[in-house]
Amino acid sequence: MKKIFLLLVFIIQTISAQENALVRMDGKFGYILKSGEYLIQPKFKIAKNFSDGLAGVEENGKWGFINHKGEFVIEPQYTNVKYFDNGICIVEKDKQWFYINKKGEHINMPSSDKMFDFEDGIAFIRQEDKIGFINTKGEVILKPKFDLIKSFDNGFARTRLNDKWGIVDNKGKIIVVNEYDEIGDYSKNITWGRKGDTFGVITSEGFTTVEGADKVWDFNNQDLTYARKEGKIGFINTKGKWIIEPKFDKAKSFSKDLAPVAIGKEWGFINKKGEVVVDFMFNDAEIYAEEGLAPVKKDKEWGFVNISGKLVIPAEYQITAGGFGMFRKEEKGFVNGLARVKKGKKWCFLKTDGSILGNQWFENAELFQK
Repeated sequence: MKKIFLLLVFIIQTISAQENALVRMDGKFGYILKSGEYLIQPKFKIAKNFSDGLAGVEENGKWGFINHKGEFVIEPQYTNVKYFDNGICIVEKDKQWFYINKKGEHINMPSSDKMFDFEDGIAFIRQEDKIGFINTKGEVILKPKFDLIKSFDNGFARTRLNDKWGIVDNKGKIIVVNEYDEIGDYSKNITWGRKGDTFGVITSEGFTTVEGADKVWDFNNQDLTYARKEGKIGFINTKGKWIIEPKFDKAKSFSKDLAPVAIGKEWGFINKKGEVVVDFMFNDAEIYAEEGLAPVKKDKEWGFVNISGKLVIPAEYQITAGGFGMFRKEEKGFVNGLARVKKGKKWCFLKTDGSILGNQWFENAELFQK
């Protein structure tokens, strides 16, 4: 009996850990697995993505939460719900918003003029027009002091105080003092900033001016980022030095050591030496995914090229990011082996070989997540 019990626990945990995607078929919402099989058959009129193991669904005008078996673990009783994060969610009932746990129990948190969702275990609080944040225990990590705090990304957030920008981490430590007129996202101990008309990179060593730059983009965990000088775009390193001279009209981040760039209206890909690896022949291009495939646009449709620039999936799809649910980070192209694409009015998931997951098309489809 003990072995059977442990096996059942293992099966339940495996199902719970599997990524799934919210899809709509014949006007009903359900959830599919990466195998192409349904986790939960389409049967809900309105539903949200799974988050932290639970998904909000509406039944008879009220919202509740289901598990991966499609069973209600919190019965429909709310007029609106958000998403669970670290065991906590915001819900609305009787025109009042409040936090609940996964048992549906009301949780008290420090007073705030506005209620904010938890994201990665952090929620903002606002008092007297100042913003701080708390953890899931209700402990104040940072007392309200900033005029604005942007969403955390990899443990760091941009802050604004008296029209000056800085960076804070999720422990409440000031990483970059609020002295910049503009600032980028922080990753790998670096970001960019603007003081007046001067752009530069910000590290632990301070602010280093990027010669002649009038715009700098986020590093996105790369050792090079793109910047603009006199109307042309090139690439700088983490020391603010030009590595690839500005000569392109548009550019995007490096990934897999290649970056999409444009001259005029034609896009191609360069390496970190600035050498053209994939010729300028596309109307648009996105960065390479881990799978070694990048979305490229020919005329009005999108396909995918491999590292050598060969079109391995025909240009016959749309890859517009966004959808009808929660998107913390909008992704285009392949993510963990699948790409969400649209053709006509239908959505599907492409495998890296160009075949369609489960040979199924949907009225809508979200990205896969747990």
